[in-house]
Amino acid sequence: MLSPQEADRFLAERHKGVLVTLKSDGRPQLSNIVYALLAERVRVSVTADRAKTRNLARDPRVSLHVTSDDFWRYLVVEGEAELSPIASEPGDAVCRRLLELHDAVAWKPHPDPAEFHQAMVAEGRLELSFAVQHRYPVSGS
Repeated sequence: MLSPQEADRFLAERHKGVLVTLKSDGRPQLSNIVYALLAERVRVSVTADRAKTRNLARDPRVSLHVTSDDFWRYLVVEGEAELSPIASEPGDAVCRRLLELHDAVAWKPHPDPAEFHQAMVAEGRLELSFAVQHRYPVSGS
């Protein structure tokens, strides 16, 4: 089991996971995603037309399952998601946040931020983010 500090480090060092949202009938909707832990929030780039986005607009409860490279260690974090507005103009606040997220996941700056911003608007992207409220498996503090 991971200590709370190890769990936070485990989450921050990885960028791939499975996001779990709830369908309208209560069953889980699972999506492979890339994420970054920035300013103590899990952040994910999503599009407005995806099931996970619609699910979270209806019910903000979210879980993220992250595994080690060998698959045998894992962490699940849970929280209440917030959805940003949809990127509406290249360079707007949402585009800038999505660029920051991209750079964190890629481990380097995007070579053409203006092109990136235009793509975010064209794709109808927004940011899903949540503070970690629960994490498991962890050992006692």
